[in-house]
Amino acid sequence: MGQDFLPEQKRWLEGFLSGATAARNVAPPATPAMAAEPTGPDAEQWKAQDRTVAAGGKLVDQEKWKRADHPFEAYDRLSREARSGAKPKPEDNFRWRYHGLFHVAPAQDSYMCRLRIPNGILTHWQFAAVADLAERLGGGYSHVTTRANLQIREIVPENAPSLVEGLMDVGLVSKGSGADNIRNVTGSATAGIDPQELIDTRPHARAWHHHILNTRAMYGLPRKFNVAFDGGGKIPTLEETNDIGFQAVEVLSGAPVRPGIWYRLTLGGITGHKDFARDTGIIVEPAEAVRVADAIVHVFVDHGNRTDRTKARLKYLLDDWGFARFLEEVEKKLGAPLTRIDAALVAKRPATDRGAHIDFHPQRQAGLSWAGIVIPAGRMTAQEMRAIAAIAQDLGDGDIRLTVWQNVILSGIPHSRIAEAKARIEAIGLAWTASAVRAGLVACTGSRGCKFAASDTKGHALAIADHLDGRIELDQPLNIHLTGCHHSCAQHYIGDIGLIGAKVSINEEGDQVEGYHIHVGGGFGADARIGRLLQSDVKAEDAPARIEALLRAYLAHRADATESFATFTLRHDAEALNAMTQEAAT
Repeated sequence: MGQDFLPEQKRWLEGFLSGATAARNVAPPATPAMAAEPTGPDAEQWKAQDRTVAAGGKLVDQEKWKRADHPFEAYDRLSREARSGAKPKPEDNFRWRYHGLFHVAPAQDSYMCRLRIPNGILTHWQFAAVADLAERLGGGYSHVTTRANLQIREIVPENAPSLVEGLMDVGLVSKGSGADNIRNVTGSATAGIDPQELIDTRPHARAWHHHILNTRAMYGLPRKFNVAFDGGGKIPTLEETNDIGFQAVEVLSGAPVRPGIWYRLTLGGITGHKDFARDTGIIVEPAEAVRVADAIVHVFVDHGNRTDRTKARLKYLLDDWGFARFLEEVEKKLGAPLTRIDAALVAKRPATDRGAHIDFHPQRQAGLSWAGIVIPAGRMTAQEMRAIAAIAQDLGDGDIRLTVWQNVILSGIPHSRIAEAKARIEAIGLAWTASAVRAGLVACTGSRGCKFAASDTKGHALAIADHLDGRIELDQPLNIHLTGCHHSCAQHYIGDIGLIGAKVSINEEGDQVEGYHIHVGGGFGADARIGRLLQSDVKAEDAPARIEALLRAYLAHRADATESFATFTLRHDAEALNAMTQEAAT
């Protein structure tokens, strides 16, 4: 790239030349001129790298790869090599994620493509177009993700460029959806239609989405970054699990600022590392949210860890610095103070409904409802997608809303046509209602499509639901989250029951089978808690029966019919819970 030498490279060259000339007994040449300070669209990132090296740090390989050949400058090579059927080298597998393409071998000898869908909302014709692309260029199905997004899988290299370009043809993008970038921005699933919402998050999520797409400095961060907007609607957005969470709140009269709706700023969520975003005491004018988020990201770019991938998240910078110092740096970027307010001057936020992402619910618009459709473990075939798109076009307002709960919502359905909508959903082979278990079932891709996963999470999730159907009837909401590895894409720590994949030894020879470590007592929103370990090394084939026994113990020993599963588990230590579970299993 014609790059100037890094400081450590210059020092090495100076030493080498000095030694070489001394050996020849000739005068050394003049010291080379100092390298010019990085310039151009990536200057901020490269300056951060140079400061790290100057301070004695050793950059991780990913930092070197993106500087040696920036992914956005390498699309022609990506296209040329992919169309030839070539599989990417490790450094290119990292680079191509900047374009949304993940080569997922050995789990699948193909690419996965992850999209960007701001606030999780797209049109019926875009949804149908994704189905067509998945069928023509991929495996014929898609996954709804826990960031209210879509993934297309089983894309052979030859088809990868055509798929990325086909998405752009219908107004969708995959740019920056992987690697060291800002991931899909989430917002309230029922934004603009929810009777109780405080604010419509769609314009702010879209503004942040377009800011990212059009600002080169928003790429090449120390590691991935998540941002979410919650408008105070019925369906939880899980903004507290994000690096930045904007929570709509009502500021009361008597406050030293304008009364009305603001965003409360929370920072540092990363539940895979057992931490939720914490309230900063700062409120943000909704129109200023993008500017504030931009400043926060710039501070992270400047000071985030580029030497250790396990510590390269915002949480660890906050842990090192403390919130006060970090926010001072944000204010320097903004050139103005942030607005702080006493929590007593903020009204209590509306309660969420853990079942509102399933079934039919009245909208704020008179005579209309939204319909939450159950997508088993988040997997849809192309045929199912086209049928859903047709219902949205024929009976709804044409929008399709994805949720962080891995299902689909159709909005704008007239009350007079609800019966017709129910019949058409059932005709697809899908459901608009579900048991407590199926309504709260969340699973990552698992070992069928991810090289990191230790277990087939989607398959085992459905096996658990099938086993519990007809055996357990719950009158309280329940979330069961299955994640395949420590990355915790399915956020197992926030589930009432959370399972993380593990290889379980079955004999002295070291043979292993798929299995899980089981956690209990997690929560989110107002009940945010990190689940604790209950049972280790449970074989996958035994997990359904273990969970059945655990739920039977809950039903037999809960304080009363109103006690939630999470509250029940908090009242008992692991030894007592396991004793009750063993009793229930006999």
